[in-house]
Amino acid sequence: MTRRLALVLVVVAGILALDQWSKRWVTENLQFHAPVEVLGPFVRLTYTRNSGVAFGLGAGTGFPYYLFSIIAILVILGMFVRRAVQGRWQTLSLALIMGGALGNLVDRLASGEVVDFIEIGWSRWHWPIFNVADSAVSVGVVMFALAWSHRERIAHEVEHAQNRGVVGGPAAPGGAAGPLPGGDPDGSLT
Repeated sequence: MTRRLALVLVVVAGILALDQWSKRWVTENLQFHAPVEVLGPFVRLTYTRNSGVAFGLGAGTGFPYYLFSIIAILVILGMFVRRAVQGRWQTLSLALIMGGALGNLVDRLASGEVVDFIEIGWSRWHWPIFNVADSAVSVGVVMFALAWSHRERIAHEVEHAQNRGVVGGPAAPGGAAGPLPGGDPDGSLT
């Protein structure tokens, strides 16, 4: 458990530090400037502020979106306390989500908005502008879903194998492989 806790703390602290540093840098250097191309017109740094949730949804409504971050953090902490998190992938994915939630929570509590600045697109098709915290949450959610589905698939395969008597299920007479050659059906040698 100590290694797992260390992994969580390192990832959460790293995401939070990178998120807050990048938002501060963008605010100080790009706030009143034109977007800066990083990879031509495909990836640009574009300063904007977002009072809504992810990708600007619900902006301007006055809803206290910081509650979503608090709830996410509490649910994840509860999962760790209940020991419901299994394996490195689930641990890492939840640490990414928590780090991202904390990064945006800091902004929302300080100003009611988050700083977004990563713009991806081409021509007239553009993904909504996002930040490091949003990226961490998105990657964490995908990783968690993949880890969860992998866990469910493994559990299904083990259950299927048990039902066939291959792994730890009811054994066939004479063992999992059946009776020995030349033996009685009850498994004894004649």
